[in-house]
Amino acid sequence: MALQKSGLSNTGGSPGAVRAPGDESQIPSPKIPLALALFGSPGSGKGTQSKLLSRALGIPQISTGDMLREHVRKGNAADTAVEAKLKAGILVRDEVVNALVEERLKQPDAARGFILDGYPRTRAQAEMLCRMLAARGINEVVIHVVVDYNVIIARLTGRRQCPVCGTLYNVISKPPKVPGVCDLDGAKLIVREDDREEVIRERLEAYEKQTRPLLDYFREKGKTLYEIDATNETPEQVFRKIEALIRKQ
Repeated sequence: MALQKSGLSNTGGSPGAVRAPGDESQIPSPKIPLALALFGSPGSGKGTQSKLLSRALGIPQISTGDMLREHVRKGNAADTAVEAKLKAGILVRDEVVNALVEERLKQPDAARGFILDGYPRTRAQAEMLCRMLAARGINEVVIHVVVDYNVIIARLTGRRQCPVCGTLYNVISKPPKVPGVCDLDGAKLIVREDDREEVIRERLEAYEKQTRPLLDYFREKGKTLYEIDATNETPEQVFRKIEALIRKQ
């Protein structure tokens, strides 16, 4: 287990706290709103961690991928271009993503803090995030979840999803009771477009070229940044590591 940190700027805990999932431990609520940015390549499990942390802290998970898919579904974005890029694993234009995030952060439930999942992914998005948070007097905490490349390929190529209820399975780590069939509604499971191996490799390449350098950007800015090696850890173990770091804020 390797924890690295840089640019630490603890703000101290507060009397209030919320219960973490699974036991009676608590995560103290920070005195100021917490902007928690989770980084990790596709398949690193950062989406799972975002959901666990959202429940434990009582603040919303803001997933740009989910927002883009929802806007495409509702016809609120440049549908054809955005949908094609999502299916191909290509990054959507910064202006589109920045506008979605800025609007989402204005919602009342984000006033106490929020968890960013999948944002920022480019230098321009990172710069925009710093400006948005500076205007609100919020200093983000960045957590990078690191997983071995080969482990990620195995995870993602084994994923299957129910087209009816959206439940995710994995043929190796979380198989359905009946192969290829959803446990909940009996629908035939599918491989999502962005879980095809050729798309996965393109997504990982895009991550390495465009997103990982953002860690250096945040270090240069003196932001609080931690790295967690999660290659051989369960989601619960990774959550406990992140929980320990949040307790320091």
